[in-house]
Formats: sequence, structure tokens, C-alpha cells
Amino acid sequence: MDNVTLFPFVEYWWVYIAFVAGVGALLAIDLGVFHRDAHEVSFKEAGAWVTVWVSLALLFNLGLYQYSLWSFASDPRLLAIPGFDPEATAWRVALEFLTGYVVEESLSVDNIFVFVVVFRYFGIPSRYQHRVLFYGILGAFVFRTLFIIAGSLLMRYQFIIYVFGAFLIFTGVKLMFAGDEKVEPHKNPLIRLFTRFVPVTAELEGQRFFVRKGGVLYGTPLVVTLLFLEATDIIFAVDSVPAVFAITSEPLIVFTSNLAAIMGLRSMYFLLAGAIDKFHLLKYGLAVVLVFVGLKMVWLNDIYDGHFPIAASLVFIVLALIVSIAASLMFPKASAKDV
Repeated sequence: MDNVTLFPFVEYWWVYIAFVAGVGALLAIDLGVFHRDAHEVSFKEAGAWVTVWVSLALLFNLGLYQYSLWSFASDPRLLAIPGFDPEATAWRVALEFLTGYVVEESLSVDNIFVFVVVFRYFGIPSRYQHRVLFYGILGAFVFRTLFIIAGSLLMRYQFIIYVFGAFLIFTGVKLMFAGDEKVEPHKNPLIRLFTRFVPVTAELEGQRFFVRKGGVLYGTPLVVTLLFLEATDIIFAVDSVPAVFAITSEPLIVFTSNLAAIMGLRSMYFLLAGAIDKFHLLKYGLAVVLVFVGLKMVWLNDIYDGHFPIAASLVFIVLALIVSIAASLMFPKASAKDV
């Protein structure tokens, strides 16, 4: 049963298209209606948007469960499998989406740390940050999609599962013992390549990414910031995409849970940016999550006949995050003046 693809692309291609179309429509409404004019996103506004994006993800998951239940119960290919249970399988699909969503959303906290540092480094005012993140999300969609396609092709080979699993364990252990690394945009190869060919203005030009002066096209600090954020997202995707493949081997679930989590990343940033330093122990929770999903790929799935219980995975991941957040609040990080 674990080797059977529940959502083969040749039959479910329309779901991918419908999902992308829905995401595109939501983004168009977001930028074209609610954020047409640059403004500082308040804590209240960010909280409202986080609620919207999370609610939409949960509604999609409910729809995925209902559709899966109907589809599996009428699919001769699946019903011919001995012991196949449409209801149990649909429930597993819903749990896999939810777990993948939680994993991706939690790993995205690393992105938020970087966002805070980069925006401070380039001196980007709060009123322009949403615009940068909006286009950053569009780029993330493209790169995540490419990574997921590559991952789904590679996951057909058994040894790749162990390679991904070992990589996640290594990354988790490295994160656990890593110090506070400095973000140095000026040393990024992509930024250095861009500035070699495109001159960059010393000051912002409103919310414009490019401006023409004296017949010469200049980039602004906004586009440099955007390029750096895109580069860092590619690095983060190397961890997060394999992590979701550790939860499920279904490309459709990996794709939708990944993009659903990314949709709410901007709002999450504006909600947490002011308090992100308070969660200094969260990296240990994220490290535990990465090690756990890596162990699922290289060991735990094998000892549970190919599939570690998804409900147990979800509970473990949520508890790891809750404990690290609670510990951060109980044992606040000492400020420089206290040392």
C-alpha cells in the first residue's frame, strides 16, 4: 500500500492547476486590494491575516479529506488492493497534510529571523517590507515547486530516502550546536554578481525596485534585499522540502502543504518580528524536529512496516515546538547590559 501513489499526476493534474490558480487569485487580492498603497503592517492587521491564511489552509485540508474519501471509495485501482480502507486512508492524507503544514510553518521561523536581520541591515522601512516579501513569496513558489518536482523524481530511488534522512539529521545536529551566525548580504555571490552589472542607488526610491536616471537603469536597495531573501529561501528549501517528504511520499500533499505554509509567512513575519528575539530556544525545537523527520526516513518508518504513525509524528513535532517556545519564555535570553 505504501508503494501506491494515491494522487497520480496524470489523473490529478487539475488539482495542481486549481490550487495554483487559487493561490494566484489570493495573492492578487492581497497586493492589489489590501496592500495597494505601501503602509506599515500593524500587529492587529498581521494577526488578522495569520488567522485568514491558517483558516484557509485548514479549510483546504477539510476539502482534501472529503474529496479523498469520495475519490478513494470509487477508485477501482485502490479498491482492488487487499485491506484498503478509503476512510482510514483519507484520514491519513488529511493528517499528512496537517503535519507537513506544521513542519513547513515551523521551519519558516528561521526565515523570519533572517528577514528581521536583512531588513535592519538594508534599512528597509516597515511600510515597504510587505512589498519585498510579496515578491519574495512569488519567487519562493517557483523555487519550491522546482525542488518538489526534483524531490518527487529522486524519491523513486530507495537510497535517496536514506540520503535525505541523513542530511536532515546532520542539519538538525548542526543547528542544535550552531552559534548565532551573522548575516552578511554584501558577501552573498548573487548580490555581488548583480551589483557588478547593475548600479544600485544609495537611497530608496519609494517602493520601486528599479529606477532610470540619466538614461541609466539603477537597482534600488529594495531589489538587492529581495535578491538576498530569495537566495536564503533557496537554502532553507533544501531542508524544508525533504522534511515534508519524510512525512509523506505524495507529491500533491508535499506541494500543497508547502505552498499553503509559505502563503502565511509574510503575515507571520509581521506578527512575530518585534518579539522574535524572545524565542531564542526555538532553534533547539526546530533541530529536534529535523532530527526526528530524518530518523523517520532512515529508521522509524522501517521498524513500523514502512510508515511511522502520522498522528504520533504530529504530536511529537507540536510538543517539541511548544516545549522550546515555553522554555524561551521561562528562561529569557540575557541582554547585553545584564551580562
